[in-house]
Amino acid sequence: MALDSKIPQGPLADKWTNYKNHIDLVNPANKRNIDVIVVGTGLAGGSAAATLAELGYNVKAFCFQDSPRRAHSIAAQGGINAAKNYQGDGDSTYRLFYDTVKGGDYRSREANVYRLAEVSTNIIDQCVAQGVPFAREYGGLLDNRSFGGVLVSRTFYAAGQTGQQLLLGAYSAMNRQIGRGKIKMYNRHEMLDVVKVDGKARGIITRNLITGEIERHSAHAVVLGTGGYGNVFFLSTNAMGSNVTAAWKAHKRGAFFANPCYTQIHPTCIPVSGDHQSKLTLMSESLRNDGRIWVPKHKKDVEAIRNKTLKPTQIAEEDRDYYLERRYPAFGNLVPRDVASRAAKERCDAGYGVNATGEAVYLDFAAAIERYGKEQAHVKGLDENDAALVKKLGQEVVKNKYGNLFQMYEKIVDENPYETPMMIYPAVHYTMGGIWVDYNLMTTVPGLYAIGEANFSDHGANRLGASALMQGLADGYFVLPYTIGDYLSDDIRTGPIPTDTKEFDEAEAEVRKNIDHLINNNGTHSVDYFHKRLGKIMWNKCGMARNAEDLKSAITEISELRAEFWKDVKVPGTANEFNEELAKAGRVADFLELGELFAKDALQREESAGGHFREEYQTPEGEAMRRKEFQYVSAWEYKGEPKDAVLHKEDLVYENIQVKERSYK
Repeated sequence: MALDSKIPQGPLADKWTNYKNHIDLVNPANKRNIDVIVVGTGLAGGSAAATLAELGYNVKAFCFQDSPRRAHSIAAQGGINAAKNYQGDGDSTYRLFYDTVKGGDYRSREANVYRLAEVSTNIIDQCVAQGVPFAREYGGLLDNRSFGGVLVSRTFYAAGQTGQQLLLGAYSAMNRQIGRGKIKMYNRHEMLDVVKVDGKARGIITRNLITGEIERHSAHAVVLGTGGYGNVFFLSTNAMGSNVTAAWKAHKRGAFFANPCYTQIHPTCIPVSGDHQSKLTLMSESLRNDGRIWVPKHKKDVEAIRNKTLKPTQIAEEDRDYYLERRYPAFGNLVPRDVASRAAKERCDAGYGVNATGEAVYLDFAAAIERYGKEQAHVKGLDENDAALVKKLGQEVVKNKYGNLFQMYEKIVDENPYETPMMIYPAVHYTMGGIWVDYNLMTTVPGLYAIGEANFSDHGANRLGASALMQGLADGYFVLPYTIGDYLSDDIRTGPIPTDTKEFDEAEAEVRKNIDHLINNNGTHSVDYFHKRLGKIMWNKCGMARNAEDLKSAITEISELRAEFWKDVKVPGTANEFNEELAKAGRVADFLELGELFAKDALQREESAGGHFREEYQTPEGEAMRRKEFQYVSAWEYKGEPKDAVLHKEDLVYENIQVKERSYK
């Protein structure tokens, strides 16, 4: 089938407004007769469920956590972007649009990104009205800070807990509708299949994770807000429960999967400490506003630090390599995440890593503490040359801005980051790839929508920091509620969707078959045994740097590992009980299929762009080298096995941006 992105005609700045003015609507009386399923209750799913219910639709919301407020959106730390230009530093809707497309290495859809920038300002107003406690300046105005890849301050934040506070806002909006009876909430339910009737998405099959019961749920449309697939790498900053199952089941029912190889490696994470770890911890990118990243210039100092005979604070300023400031003077420590991550890897690969494994660099706040301390001393009329006083005052400022992050670091690493530099290293974080959607956020399956990180649409090959929360809330609050009405306007006379049909019978039978196999397989190895092996293949051969030879071997190894998994996995317990190993087994089974498609996608994309770095395609300076012939979205159609997936291409046309060198120097 041919891909139709349904991008409206007309000038870019007018597309969304004109489009909304001409799409079909559902009147309030008819909305009461229409059911919508929303899977996932993070920022995208939660805001969509609340808004659709507020409009009058009957919403059934599903999450595998014990409460919507446990969604992984809660873990987002640093902030949310919006082009309000409160700082008066030259920001605008166009500049946010431009920064996002450029940050994504010119691999995102122009119309969707402009719409995102356009509605970003509405998000802040909505959240303030909900009571989200954004940080404020002394005069009471909302404060902003900078994030990587931009030259303005447009990031709104609530200390280092922005995701939590925004999620509580969406959760409160959901609770209002739950109380009214417009949202029926299904906690501890996992979606295991999409049901299509006459080619349209008309329901889902779920498993009650407490009782093990398999359930059928029908609706006139299904919305997936189920997040990303970073846990295909096993170690990532994602919550351990985060998975690809809902998206992958949709893919197997006909939804094309777009750009699976576009995965973001976040530059500021706590380094791996050993094989015992089950996940990694993110340190907010906001820390790069004030922290300076460096490694020692001399390898003798590196060895002394590793041997613990030298402390980083003992290394003189002239013996430090602030490599981001050296290589990218215009942006310095605030280069985009992919650039910062590769630069850290390059220094560590060259032998300058500062921890025992050689995979860590320093994030140092000493200069910021001194700068803030002197400013505070000056404001208060105190002695700016009193080093102890300056340090104390400076630490108080840093604590007010980043205190919870510093506390988290100290609890995990057992080092005081006010006194000694943090150690950081890149880790898998966000996935820009996801289910292909058109301008309406509908997949290639009619009636099936994907929003937030579950879709591919806005970030291209690399996401700018603080844009995940922006996209999730934009899709849920301000885009989907309009576009879904255009589709549902044809369903006002359809009536309730029955679940006692052959389509539901067949989907449920397939779910039960897979569960029965996993429970009765009685192999010799645990689910984690296979997940860890998959993660090592993915990190070593599909991680921060990729090449054709490694990708080909990864495809073979993952295929063999998948066959071994189905023959030799052991899942204890039964299906009719609370069984987390069974739930995990189903998720890993889907990761094993996704991993192969991921490597296949990376192999066919013979260029470097954003988070996808092919070693064969780099400049003499080691920067990513884009190729014009790969200026497209790769959308994969399921054909039974990942190796048989069919590639469809959506060409990316830029009429309002000049595609040029992506320089941050």
